Amino acid sequence: MTVPSSSSRQSVTAARGLKPSEAPGGGRVQSLERAFVILETMVDAGGTIGLSNVARELGLPVATIHRIVRTLVDLGYVRQELSRQYTLGPRLIRLGAAASAQLGNWAAPYLSELVEELGETANLAMLDGDQIVYIAQEPGRHSLRMFTEVGRRVDAHCTAVGKSLLALRPAVEVLALLRRTGMEAHTVNTITAPAEFAKAMTAIREVGYAMDEGEQEIGVRCVAVAVPGAPAPLAISVSGPAPRMTDSLVKRTVPLLQNAVQRLADDLNTSASQVS
Repeated sequence: MTVPSSSSRQSVTAARGLKPSEAPGGGRVQSLERAFVILETMVDAGGTIGLSNVARELGLPVATIHRIVRTLVDLGYVRQELSRQYTLGPRLIRLGAAASAQLGNWAAPYLSELVEELGETANLAMLDGDQIVYIAQEPGRHSLRMFTEVGRRVDAHCTAVGKSLLALRPAVEVLALLRRTGMEAHTVNTITAPAEFAKAMTAIREVGYAMDEGEQEIGVRCVAVAVPGAPAPLAISVSGPAPRMTDSLVKRTVPLLQNAVQRLADDLNTSASQVS
């Protein structure tokens, strides 16, 4: 299983609020914080990882990691495989479902505004492990409209939401994910070459949005923007039949999406600061 390189350890742990080999300050509970950082490290590794890799990423002794992981195993939040590696456990499903529903509630007003303004379907999606999962949707106003079942999981490389989120990740992480998922060709338009995908990531970072040009489903065009600074990798998209999703509509959609994701990010960060 590929994990971020040790050279990125300090930036990874700092972004999660935990300094390598250092106890958190303030009123934080050290063991609780470490438990959640371990879970996030497992997610970033695709859901499965060995204790030595976790220890290397966080700059903590293996014995310390082992004690916390064993507690998580006993509670059902982590499980140990026959390979002696550890995977995310089934009890996380209940927590994830509740959190996803709450995220959908927060995003609902912004999705509705996009639909009212553009007429096309608006979606909220998250990168969960190696795949995209759709969290919320506001259907378009046309009789012929796009519909994606909430909870549906799809590959990241062939969707606008997935590409918008992968463009924020280091190239080595993106390549590892693509190797794990295999870059299946869902349509003749799907990008299936890592080098070509890397070029697409560069273009997305330059323009600030991602497009799905019939790459997941023929005849569908989608534009997406990642939610900046969100506590989870989230993106909002607008999708519709290709004949209606013209270049002029896409041009009109992008600033509306950028405004929506920024306001959602502000809401999420405000909620987090109120808790802390």
